[in-house]
Amino acid sequence: MKSLRNPNRRPTHPGAILREDVLPALEMTQTELAQRLGVSRLSVSELLHEKRSMTPEMAARVGKLLNTSPESWLRMQESVDLWEVQQTPEKLSGIKPIKAVLLAA
Repeated sequence: MKSLRNPNRRPTHPGAILREDVLPALEMTQTELAQRLGVSRLSVSELLHEKRSMTPEMAARVGKLLNTSPESWLRMQESVDLWEVQQTPEKLSGIKPIKAVLLAA
């Protein structure tokens, strides 16, 4: 399936969604979010400022709190992570694809 997203634009980090959309809509502070999630304020702050990735555990906590799927939060993080890897193709340049004949054997 072809994506409508511009491949040159970095995908939105899940922390940005929480920071820009969720917290203001809920009128919730970082401290309150951290308390409700059962994590440190530092963990929440680093996630909201995109210095920390959305882990599976955090996705489960956020999903439960917001009544959303953890998978949706993880897919957002996965999109960011893959986009960042693709910005430095030289890291993968030494990898040669395996020929289809070898795979069939």
